[in-house]
Amino acid sequence: MAVDYTVIVVYLAGMLAMGWWGMRRARSKSDFLVAGRRLGPAMYSGTMAAIVLGGASTIGGVGLGYQYGLSGAWMVFTIGLGLLALSVFFSARIARLKVYTVSEMLDLRYGGRAGVISGVVMWAYTLMLAVTSTIAYATIFDVLFDMNRTVAIILGGSIVVAYSTLGGMWSITLTDMVQFVVKTIGVLLLLLPIAVVKAGGFSEMKAELPTSYFDPLGIGGETIFTYVLIYTFGMLIGQDIWQRVFTARSDRTARWGGTVAGTYCLAYALAGAVIGTAARVLYPKLGSPDDAFATIVKDELPVGVRGLVLAAALAAVMSTSSGALIACATVANNDIWSRLRGKATSGDHDEVQGNRAFILIMGLGVIGTAIALNNVVEALTVAYNLLVGGLLVPILGGLLWKRGTVQGALAAVTVGSLAVIGLMAGYGILANEPVYYGLLASLAAYAVVSLVTKPTDATVLATWRERLDGRAAPEPTSEPISASR
Repeated sequence: MAVDYTVIVVYLAGMLAMGWWGMRRARSKSDFLVAGRRLGPAMYSGTMAAIVLGGASTIGGVGLGYQYGLSGAWMVFTIGLGLLALSVFFSARIARLKVYTVSEMLDLRYGGRAGVISGVVMWAYTLMLAVTSTIAYATIFDVLFDMNRTVAIILGGSIVVAYSTLGGMWSITLTDMVQFVVKTIGVLLLLLPIAVVKAGGFSEMKAELPTSYFDPLGIGGETIFTYVLIYTFGMLIGQDIWQRVFTARSDRTARWGGTVAGTYCLAYALAGAVIGTAARVLYPKLGSPDDAFATIVKDELPVGVRGLVLAAALAAVMSTSSGALIACATVANNDIWSRLRGKATSGDHDEVQGNRAFILIMGLGVIGTAIALNNVVEALTVAYNLLVGGLLVPILGGLLWKRGTVQGALAAVTVGSLAVIGLMAGYGILANEPVYYGLLASLAAYAVVSLVTKPTDATVLATWRERLDGRAAPEPTSEPISASR
């Protein structure tokens, strides 16, 4: 294992080094939170793919393949569909708004007063997303070093908090690009073909497994619908995703770079399902489907390759964890704390320091929460139920329906969030009903309240349209970035 350990240690050291390098570039709020809004197509595509394909997509995607066969690809596939929809239909308009958070968009569209409530809901979502990613370190470090769960979470979480705090979005962007390359090599180019060959090829896999493992809809229509509702729509409105859209250099970069990343997600989804199916042939009696990834890596891969593939899993977890962490800190500082405090910072440098402090504070909170929690699936379900049930309607309504009002938006956020929480308490956290009925309640509240209240002021809508058309004043930037980046 010495070679594998060396690969992992070099990888982790590289992440910290990039955090230090990114700190030198983060000289303004724009640099720190959205990488100066200057990423070119190649870097934008890689980092966007990195953040959406995390531990759930890698370890969980293989686990679903182990349990259901090729139809286990649907969870990650719906993530890719959501990213494609965001990129094709909304990303250009989102990028032109020149805001930092989803709540700022809601305030701009509705004329204020929606920010704190929507910020609290979005903060809860990003916090739980960061926690679930951080918990996943325990699985990977247990395979690598037979490490205690708490120590593994502290080690992995501390590295992510360190490089995120140092350089903000610049550090996260640079590390995500490396993580994207490592994931591509480790999972798509190495683990996928090796797993298929070890399982005897597709003909042997078909001979050994029930036909349901090769049915594209074998996982069930209701499950697929739920994945679409939670993950496809969740991709459209999450702060962690929007914050990456804000980094794009132009409308074209956001649209086409995101389309490339979404297409990559579709390929990654199929790869995970195939690897899981191969693992089912090799290890038909694993205790948990989520053990499939670690087991096939540990038992079937040669020295060195095993370290690289485990580094790929670590990369997947770190990219999602760091993206969720900076999103959580940005919302906490800009949408909640600054509004409650009621006064602005005294300068751009102070804003960098303030956001850096919030990343550190939120990071420590995430590590502590991850140590206390055990059930990753439940935490992730709570996060996405709150996001979709509380914020989908007012966000998409603001982008698509001119008659929507601030009172309607506040009603949708409040009713949808409370409905989801109450229904989860009644039906159970993992039930499908909370997000179904919560979303319907949010939609009804938004439509009814918007129609019975005074339309949004014409001046507010004029400012909104000016932003959407890209006629807002440009932000000051640091030195230009080369076209290749």
